[in-house]
Order: sequence, then structure tokens, then C-alpha cells
Amino acid sequence: MKTEGTIWAEWPTLLLLACCYVLWMLGTTWLAALWLPLGMVVTIAATALHSSLSHEMIHGHPFKRAGWNEALVFPALTLVIPYRRFRDTHLEHHLDANLTDPYDDPESNYLDPGVWERTPPALRALLRFNNRLLGRLLVGPLVGTVAFILSDIRKHRAGDPRVVQGWLWHIPALLIVLLWLGFVAQMPVWAYLLSAYAALSVLKIRTFLEHQAHERVRGRTVIIEDRGPLALIFLNNNLHVVHHMHPRVAWFRLPGLYFSNRDRYLARNNGYMYRSYGEVFRRYLLQPKDPVPHPLWRRR
Repeated sequence: MKTEGTIWAEWPTLLLLACCYVLWMLGTTWLAALWLPLGMVVTIAATALHSSLSHEMIHGHPFKRAGWNEALVFPALTLVIPYRRFRDTHLEHHLDANLTDPYDDPESNYLDPGVWERTPPALRALLRFNNRLLGRLLVGPLVGTVAFILSDIRKHRAGDPRVVQGWLWHIPALLIVLLWLGFVAQMPVWAYLLSAYAALSVLKIRTFLEHQAHERVRGRTVIIEDRGPLALIFLNNNLHVVHHMHPRVAWFRLPGLYFSNRDRYLARNNGYMYRSYGEVFRRYLLQPKDPVPHPLWRRR
């Protein structure tokens, strides 16, 4: 029986989502009581995976109805990013013509050079450290969350009604996690806060260099040919140009698409590729890949 396009074709996503919640519950209860560091590691992995699954739901999986997909990942395991705000900003990010734009790409890591010149020295030092992979792991979640919130404040002041709606809807999603921590979990609250922060750090590995400044849109999106644990946690989004070219394709189909048409995709993105996350760590753990101010930005 042909299952393409039916809910049965999405069974890997549903199975992985169920495993994600089981691991998260075990990590915050039995494993945390057995040995706290083990519980935290499992919770970190499950929380990062849940964020990747949330990304999958945004792109229409496993159900065609957006509300059903949102319900599947409703609990705010990472605590700080409302799903609906993630959804709205991420779909804006998929306007590929705006990739890396300091203003029009909500996920850009670059600043307008004019803004950079007016940035206080202490903040410049922090952002330079954040532009190394080590810095992205240590301070990246804090820098990213603060930037996200400040951006939402600006959008709210500009009259975007989705901002308040998204944050209000985040309250019950957050409450689910807080009630679990208060009445069910055997993990201390401080340990969960640290685990949630570490999960965001893991996700920063993926976003660290998935887009680069390039004159041509096609040269801005990376391929990382990793097939290890990080690729699973990221749901193959390391094959990022494939995802941007086919945003409606499910995560478990991306490797087949890429490796059966490898030369095509590498020609498409001008060869912006790394063999593995090991290579990324070796090259950029202590060295910046790019400057903070956009190197090709034409001042407005």
C-alpha cells in the first residue's frame, strides 16, 4: 500500500516524538534520582530534540493541520522561546532572498556595520566571543534569547499583534513544565535550568555557521555531511541547503535526497560544505568564522 502523503508515511516523526517525551520524563525523574549527571545528559538531549521536532511541526509534519502539530510539541521544554514566535520568525527566515540580512532575516547573526560602530566596547567583546564556537556554546543561548526578546519588543511597539498572542500562549506551555518540575520530577530546579540552557547550547552548534554572507543567495546556506548523533538531534537539518530548497520534505527523507544528488546540491550552494561537526569544532572552536558586522552590507 502506498503511504506517501498519508499520516502513515510520517511514522518516524511520531515514533521519535514519543521517544523524545519518554526520554525527557525518564531524565527528569528516575535517571535524575539514580545519578543526576546522567539524568541531565538525557534531559539535554531530549530537550534539544524536542526543539528540532518543533521545527519539523512548523514545516507541516506530521499532520496537515497546523494546530494538531502545535499540540504535539506544546510543552515549552526549553522554557524561553514561545512556539508561535519561533514559528512566525522562522517562516520569515525562509524568505531566502533575505538570508543573513541584519534586519529582514530574524535568524541572522550579523549586525549592520553602522550599528556595530556604535556598540559599546564591552558588548563588542561579548559578541566577538559569541562569534567563536566556544562562545556560542557558553554565552550563545543568553545572547540569542536576549536578542530575540528585544526584537519582539520592537515588533510589538511597531504594532505586530502576533507578539503578545505568542507570548500569552507560551504561559500555559511553560506552566506544564513548571508543574512537572514542582510535583513529579526528581531533578532539582537548578539542574533543569542548567539542562535547558545546555540544550540551547547544543542547538547553537547547528546554527553557528548554517548561513554565511555571500553576494549570491544560493551561496549562503551550508551542507554538513554529518551522520552521527548530532545529525539525529538536529533531524538532518545539517543538510541545510536541502531543507531550504525543499522545506516541506520530512526530516527522514533529506539524506536520501542529498546523497542521491550530492553534486547538484554542492553546485547549488557554491560548495559551502563541511564533512562533519568534528571538522567544524576543529576549525572554529577558538577561531571566529565571520566578523560580527555583515561584511557585504550596503549601508541604508
